[in-house]
Amino acid sequence: MPEPAPVTGAPEADASYSVRAALRSPRMLRTEVLAGLVVALALIPEAIAFSIIAGVDPRVGLFASFTMAVSIAFLGGRPAMISAATGAVALVVAPVVADHGTDYLIATVILAGVIQVAFGLLGVAKLMRFIPRSVMVGFVNALAILIFMSQLPHLIDVPWAVYPMVAIGLVIMVLMPRWTKVIPAPLVAIVLLTLAAVIAAINVPTVGDEGELPESLPSLLFPDVPLTWETLQIIFPYALAMALVGLLESLLTAKLVDDVTDTHSNKTREAWGQGAANVITGFFGGMGGCAMIGQTMINVKASGARTRISTFLAGVFLLILVVGLGDVVAAIPMAALVAVMIMVSVGTFDWHSIQPATLKRMPKSETAVMVITVAVTVATHNLAYGVVAGVLVAMVLFARRVAHLTTVKRLDASDADGERVYAVEGELFFASSNDLVYQFDYSGDPERIVIDLTGAHIWDASTVAALDAVRTKYEARGKTVEIIGLNDDSAQRHGRLTGNLGAGH
Repeated sequence: MPEPAPVTGAPEADASYSVRAALRSPRMLRTEVLAGLVVALALIPEAIAFSIIAGVDPRVGLFASFTMAVSIAFLGGRPAMISAATGAVALVVAPVVADHGTDYLIATVILAGVIQVAFGLLGVAKLMRFIPRSVMVGFVNALAILIFMSQLPHLIDVPWAVYPMVAIGLVIMVLMPRWTKVIPAPLVAIVLLTLAAVIAAINVPTVGDEGELPESLPSLLFPDVPLTWETLQIIFPYALAMALVGLLESLLTAKLVDDVTDTHSNKTREAWGQGAANVITGFFGGMGGCAMIGQTMINVKASGARTRISTFLAGVFLLILVVGLGDVVAAIPMAALVAVMIMVSVGTFDWHSIQPATLKRMPKSETAVMVITVAVTVATHNLAYGVVAGVLVAMVLFARRVAHLTTVKRLDASDADGERVYAVEGELFFASSNDLVYQFDYSGDPERIVIDLTGAHIWDASTVAALDAVRTKYEARGKTVEIIGLNDDSAQRHGRLTGNLGAGH
């Protein structure tokens, strides 16, 4: 497997967590192998559940998880991140399956992958820098809530034995890391609870109850759809939505893993890598997918994996388990996997963000952005909607806050010799420059007006238009206006636009 290309400015930890380093260290390799096995076990019921959401055979979701994980291990820009069939993608493509069938779904997945590759090559990943920290915190907290909520159906109207099994699983995962971390606690919990259920013949829901497991390997196929403009019109809206949702979720997950591991990842490579993985998945009959935050946290946080080996083996183990050891996997009680996901949910939530001391210190606008991100995400069960809502609210609140930092001061000492100087300070853009026109005394000012912008910066055409309006009002009264103190960027923008914005300004 190729190692990630070195990134300028990345922490030294990147090198110590490389594939080569893991292969040379038995301890690291054992961690990667066991982490891949735990993730594979957790992927099976999730893939089956997402297949049901999308309205396809469980094998479509399982094959997608296999091909996505294996492909992204080679192509992705974030080592140790898990990509597979996801609920967000399942929700987007479900209408295609319902209205047009599986072949159109496969065509949609392939086209979505092509779109993601194009977005990646165009540098869309760089837009991640515009997502504020408060949105990221809301994203993480909403994710934790959704992971927990997704386990509730497995805890309602089930045999009583499920509850003590879940409790025992949680106790194992809480206490075992205090004794040893040689073997991932989630794997121990799954194995012990499965043995207990089989030996004691405890009647509880199992993985096998979730859906039929495949008995053969995935094969290469081409979707049976007409290559016409009409087909493109049908699949393009869904493909575009899938591409955007998948990229957003993947890039946010990559950033989250960056923070957890204190390492850097190549977001541009991750973007086009996700697209290439979806194209490959489509040609193998999978439903497509993106980064899985829950399974990624199992891999990185609960199991301690750090390299592409765990991602690759998660896909390989998944295929081996469902095809070669289907009967064994089918016997795993869902209670064991529910316990694992509950621990992931608790570990994912940013508890510091809701502590009273934190809320007291944090600006109310930041807290509002976080809460809105969580609320929209939980209400829609779509992380993309929540992030978009959070970013929009953050933009509006930021613009409003910056707008109030702009001031216009009349320098009274300048009134001699028929001249008055106004000093404008702050960031001048559409929100802050709207009231600029009303800050001057057009009738009472002397013949010559000087507007000093040394402490200001012009950011857009709205500000230039406002300054033109001020000049026009003074000139209508026979007075002259001189604008001074422009920095280079402001002078260039003002010189290019002033007098050329038309009467509509």
